[in-house]
Amino acid sequence: MKRILIDSGPIIALFDSSDKYHQLSLDFIKNNPHQLLTSLASITEALHLLDFNRNAQTDCLSWVISGAVKVEDIDLEDLIRIKELIIKYADMPMDFADACLVRLGEKYNIDEVATIDSDFDIYRLNKTKSFKTVLK
Repeated sequence: MKRILIDSGPIIALFDSSDKYHQLSLDFIKNNPHQLLTSLASITEALHLLDFNRNAQTDCLSWVISGAVKVEDIDLEDLIRIKELIIKYADMPMDFADACLVRLGEKYNIDEVATIDSDFDIYRLNKTKSFKTVLK
């Protein structure tokens, strides 16, 4: 099955009806036939930014628990690469959640990402391959 990485932005927009990307994210989720993959860092970031509404947070958690998105573990070897990525993209700066997604893309050979973040236009997989954004 084809897999697509999902960043925190579309997750936040999905559960915040006032977000300008809400409808775009909702349409994407409704029409996407592929498995969505993310990291706990992206879920944490989404929940932190949904902290204005406990219902939005618990709805988001229910969505994750239901299997709508697969949350991949990050291990020690991944953290070594994530540290390298954060150093490499220090001029942006790359945050931990984005670095986790880039690492998952490298690890599982996934070059498509659902994001509203233009930084993924700059990030590279294994130093050369660019991401294809599927949400913009």
